[in-house]
Amino acid sequence: MGASASAAGQGTDEAARRRLDAYTYLSAPERLEHVAIMRVFCGTLLADLAVPDIMAKLRQGGGPAAALEADTLTVRLEQLAQWGNLLRSSHTVKASSISEYQRSRSRYQLSKLGERIQRDADGVLAEADAAREVSNELLALVERGLRELAGLVTAPGSIEPQDGLERISTLFVQFTEFADSIRDFYAYLGQVLSRYDLDSAEYQGFKELLLDYVEAITEDVAFRAPRISEALDTLWPHIPALLIRLDAHAQGLAGLPAQSESRAETRVQRSRGRELADWEGLRGWFTNTDGQGSQVDQLRDATLRALQSLLANAKRMLRSATGEMSRRKDLLRLARWFEEAAPQDAHDIAVAAFGLYGARHLGIPPATDEVVPAYTSWWTGPVVEVPVALRERGSRAQRGRASAVEDHSVQKSRLLEAARHRAAARTAAADELRSASGRFTDVRLTSAALGLLLELLATALGNAQIKRLTEMDKEGRSAGFHLDSARSEDAELGIRLTVLRTKGTRTVLHSPDGDLLLDDLELHISPIAATFEGEGLVDGTAEVSVS
Repeated sequence: MGASASAAGQGTDEAARRRLDAYTYLSAPERLEHVAIMRVFCGTLLADLAVPDIMAKLRQGGGPAAALEADTLTVRLEQLAQWGNLLRSSHTVKASSISEYQRSRSRYQLSKLGERIQRDADGVLAEADAAREVSNELLALVERGLRELAGLVTAPGSIEPQDGLERISTLFVQFTEFADSIRDFYAYLGQVLSRYDLDSAEYQGFKELLLDYVEAITEDVAFRAPRISEALDTLWPHIPALLIRLDAHAQGLAGLPAQSESRAETRVQRSRGRELADWEGLRGWFTNTDGQGSQVDQLRDATLRALQSLLANAKRMLRSATGEMSRRKDLLRLARWFEEAAPQDAHDIAVAAFGLYGARHLGIPPATDEVVPAYTSWWTGPVVEVPVALRERGSRAQRGRASAVEDHSVQKSRLLEAARHRAAARTAAADELRSASGRFTDVRLTSAALGLLLELLATALGNAQIKRLTEMDKEGRSAGFHLDSARSEDAELGIRLTVLRTKGTRTVLHSPDGDLLLDDLELHISPIAATFEGEGLVDGTAEVSVS
């Protein structure tokens, strides 16, 4: 029992960590580029995009990511996919070159978590500092909707299921919008009232805001809360039966038949008002059901704290008017002097205002090849290493014995182990290519084997010498060209690739990353000791042809 609970807790923590990883792109150094890429995906529905498609949209929209190259953009996309914001999509790739195939073989689409995070991020960037008005008129609609619903549910024959669905959906949309506007407004109000530097004009504006706007909100909520509580008390005994009738009428996604064994693990987020917990939250907003106070009580307390903060600001301004406390104007004047002063004048002003003289390095000169401009800040400028003896005792004499040489054996072992893993992976890929020779069209190569084959193919085509054929076709044009010495090899892996051009030949390579189609090319794979001579092989090695 304990082990099961521990495993379930670890699974929950791991799922939460994966979801939180999706926020990483918002704090990464390249966050502006990541946000621009995510906006491209959020502008589409059920669309998978490749690197060329994304580059075109980024350049069309402009911004910090418009100048990204294909390789850099691929790195950004892979990072977003690793964080869980994007998903890799399977798509048939048609490419005219190897480089184009490597850029286009991976296509991406937006994940649900990534879309939700980007939508919230855009909302924060657009309206985070704005004062949101409270949708006070929605509270009257919530009261009216609850009273009408209570009357219909308690009437003989109850309410029609479809009518009940429409009323409940409308009711909870209105309540959610009202509750969100209340939270946003009071968060903004707390941010403003926490300032200690309000001048008289700002204080006058916020005083009118509190005394008029906030008071009107509080009075309206206090007036309608008992009526809403009364309607909920009347409706509450009928809620379970009403929800059962609504589920029987329209189950939504929760009523879909199981399509696979994983269907039981899929969570469905019901519409607001379709679960008993939604009604408990609505009732708890207006009624003290758990002994900790309702949201209406918290709203009243928040208004009282806001009035107390306003009174504290009023007392501060009265004391500053008599010269007892605040020197806000003097500090603003000093800041303006710093803003307008030249670098040397700014140092003189700092000495006169705060008694902060220039830094002294105790006779230790900085590096001779390091030139530091005068306007460089002490916080970001280079530092001079001061010995411990000089810093603590003022002595330049060396004390104690020399420290032991640092042991890097663990790091070396880790690097050697990583190198062995990479070498083993390449060796396995070479063995796979040798075993699959002659039947490439019938096998599915792994990603590592295909990567090694593409590496050898790119080197072979780079080493090739192209010779144009002298024959002419019926229209008097050249009959094509011939590849001479188009081969590459890896002596460490003991594998050689030779490329022959044969007109009309089509070579298809299958892998999890997609299918690679090579027109008019034959690939011959042989051990490192074998060589081609004309169209055959020597050294007793049989010819392997892919067609």
